[in-house]
Amino acid sequence: MHNKSIYNKMLTRSQTKTLSKALYEVDIDFDGASQAWKLNKKSIGNGSYKYICCVKKANGEKCGIKCMINEICCRRHYKK
Repeated sequence: MHNKSIYNKMLTRSQTKTLSKALYEVDIDFDGASQAWKLNKKSIGNGSYKYICCVKKANGEKCGIKCMINEICCRRHYKK
């Protein structure tokens, strides 16, 4: 019977490269990123979203109307 030890195991080239890479600390605020991503979108249910017009109205609120296709604002605020 052979003595199989994890210390005597040969490593492949890809395993050696993985072990030799430096490890970096990653600190991502996923909640903040999610909130920022949703700023110009409105939930339409089932995990789907649609873009909304973010032009400020006179009262300071966002317009909130659905954007035109391939545009960042609604018909009302679109200027050619």
